[in-house]
Amino acid sequence: MVAQTQKKVIDAGARKLDHYQSRLPRWRFLLRERLIPIVRWETPILADLQERYRTAALDSYFAFTANLGTHTFFMIFLPILFWSGEVQLARAMINLLASGVFFSGFIKDTLCLPRPLSPPLQRITRSHSAALEYGFPSTHSTNAVSVVVYSLYSLNTTTRSIQPQLNIFLQFLIYAYLFSIVIGRLYCGMHGFFDVVTGSALGAILAVLQCMFEESFDIWILQSSVMNLAIFTLVVLVLVRVHPEPADDCPCYDDSVSFAGVIIGVQAGNWHFAQSGYASNDPIFGAIPFSLEEAGLVKATLRLLLGVVVVFAWRALAKPTLLIVLPPIFRVIEQLGLTLPRAFYLRASQYETVPNLRQDDNVIPQASEIPAMLSSLSHPRKRTVSIGPQSQADVYEAIAVRQRRRRDSEAAEKKLQAPPFTHDTTIEEDGETMRNESSPQTDVQQTHSNTKDNSLAVEDGDSEADKELFSRLQVPRVRYDVEVVTRLVVYFGIAWFSTEFNPILFEHIGLGMGKRPQ
Repeated sequence: MVAQTQKKVIDAGARKLDHYQSRLPRWRFLLRERLIPIVRWETPILADLQERYRTAALDSYFAFTANLGTHTFFMIFLPILFWSGEVQLARAMINLLASGVFFSGFIKDTLCLPRPLSPPLQRITRSHSAALEYGFPSTHSTNAVSVVVYSLYSLNTTTRSIQPQLNIFLQFLIYAYLFSIVIGRLYCGMHGFFDVVTGSALGAILAVLQCMFEESFDIWILQSSVMNLAIFTLVVLVLVRVHPEPADDCPCYDDSVSFAGVIIGVQAGNWHFAQSGYASNDPIFGAIPFSLEEAGLVKATLRLLLGVVVVFAWRALAKPTLLIVLPPIFRVIEQLGLTLPRAFYLRASQYETVPNLRQDDNVIPQASEIPAMLSSLSHPRKRTVSIGPQSQADVYEAIAVRQRRRRDSEAAEKKLQAPPFTHDTTIEEDGETMRNESSPQTDVQQTHSNTKDNSLAVEDGDSEADKELFSRLQVPRVRYDVEVVTRLVVYFGIAWFSTEFNPILFEHIGLGMGKRPQ
């Protein structure tokens, strides 16, 4: 069953070329048709800039700093903020990251706009999963801008005493971070100007909303009954359900579900911890008590190490357990007609068991994958340069560009064959330019004839070339319906352990600040 599904997913060479028109609602398809010329217009400009300014040093730098804008980096870094007592900053960053990932993914799956085409661009990256997503908007840019805007706001409104020289240095680091992420997406050929500008605008909007409503939202959640928390949870789950279906097998939805679980878990953990006697009201309501001066470096380090071990232990136990327990339950629900299936996910009735899934998580990797990640980071010059389509969306865009070039070339040739008074040298030059831009990896030989046999030969050549393009793609892994609920529960637990369980555990084993319920 699984093998058949994989073959069906990858054997897309025989699909109709009106792929997006047949798979998307009319309004989404029309909007996509309005916007995709922007992506195509940008591509040769980006390729020219990349060729002009590329160096080995910049390749390594931008490929390395791209890690600082990934989901994995934030999900490892943010729990540390909670355990270090920086609760206000951690809450804000979780809100920004979760909303940024969700809404950028929502837009990506709505419009299904491809990344700038490769070739002519070369994609420089350390992540093999990033290229599988749609390009518009840039989630890296959304996250980077939202973090930068909020950080600058916090730096200039904090009540803490910060030396002017330190303030300037921190602002320099913040702007350097922004430059590295946003410009790096363009340099690495992963996004176009349209992607990063829109992603940056989305990030700025989310950051402004966080700055404006931060205090009132925390009060609404933390200092009220469980009803407000239930309303918030329901709104998030509804958003997860109405997340649009993509036309291609895109992993954006997986990340959106993961961060939906994170933000629900953070709010639930913060709310319950604030009601307990373990919380402090200094500097804000429901803070996790911590002072580096009182704890010392050794105790602080032990807190972080234990916290990370607990989080990975929960993930290692919860995920396989849920993947065993949930399929029978989902089959019963399916028999009752209550399922809400999504494209590219197998229903529980279509499989018996869920196999051991590896490299299936773009947010937090398995513990066994950590050594390889650390080894990669320890070699900052290591990167992967990819040329050619890497996703189904890439292939469909390559086919569409090839067809457009052929139509333009045919139109130019007809102009040339017309009577002398209709001759247009500009059209001739444009047609020649389009032929010169053709790439051997995305084009087949362009031969034109008035005979029916030659016309059929071209179509057959296209079909074979299209199948060849699809055959180069990595076979997408099979997704199972139970993974959605599994992700929600696992990432809810990760957030809850980070915000409530671990802080209470620290107090009971001597790694806390001595704060106990009265």
